[in-house]
Amino acid sequence: MADPLLEIADDLYALPLADFTPARDALAKEHKADKALAAGIKGLRKASVAAWVVNLLVRRDPDQVDQVLAVGAALREAQENLDASQLREFTKQRRQLTASVTTKARRLARQDGVKTTESVGDQVEATLTAAMLEPDAARAVRSGLLVTSLAATGLGDLDLSGAVAVPEALGFTATARPVAEPDPTQRPKLTVVPDPDADLKARKAADELLADAKAALGVAEKEQRGARRAVERLRARTLQLQSELDELRSRIATLEAEAEEVDDELGEAEAVEAEAQEAVEEAQAEVDAAKEARARLDG
Repeated sequence: MADPLLEIADDLYALPLADFTPARDALAKEHKADKALAAGIKGLRKASVAAWVVNLLVRRDPDQVDQVLAVGAALREAQENLDASQLREFTKQRRQLTASVTTKARRLARQDGVKTTESVGDQVEATLTAAMLEPDAARAVRSGLLVTSLAATGLGDLDLSGAVAVPEALGFTATARPVAEPDPTQRPKLTVVPDPDADLKARKAADELLADAKAALGVAEKEQRGARRAVERLRARTLQLQSELDELRSRIATLEAEAEEVDDELGEAEAVEAEAQEAVEEAQAEVDAAKEARARLDG
């Protein structure tokens, strides 16, 4: 890694939130011979809880984050191409994915001893949504060096100047630090030891499951409310269109009846016209005959 400050920042922002400040200050003293580097380290800000949760997710499950960013890129492409069907599908996929990944990120934080509030969860989800909507936000998230949460406006004017630890973070990729899996070849020595806190732990685990279930329920209810509003809007539009169709059908029936009456009247008028034409021709013949008789008298 070419930039020593980025290398140090990558390590610092991977630490538990409570360890950040003492570790940063210790590193600044360690590198005091390089005044510029020491000043850069000292200037690294502690991440907010929401930013720390996103940074944790980026390092613990980078594949999941890459999936989020890939869906975001596809969504932006659908928007640019004005593909309505893809746009609807990716928007739905975006909401489901950000909600699911947010729940996982909060679970990772809880495993590291940090409980997050609903407000923090909303900020995490907003940050993931911003990363899907804005390419620069995606790069900021993937750096793992966020210090604040993000919120996209959708207008392409997202200000990231104070959102990352250092400006060079955009384009940097955080080092993956997954939790080590247990070695299946090593058989643990089992001893039966009563756990005095078993009931407490069981209740805590049940509370965590309940919290996750409530979070999932909240997401589902939110989607249901949106779907219900869409159904109600479309039903109202259907009733309006049906009313307009009924009115048009009634108007068509009236016009058809009027057309039949006019057609009958047209037939009668044409017959009268034919008789009048015949009378005109007969009168003209009589005029011509009278003219000839008069001419003979003059001759």
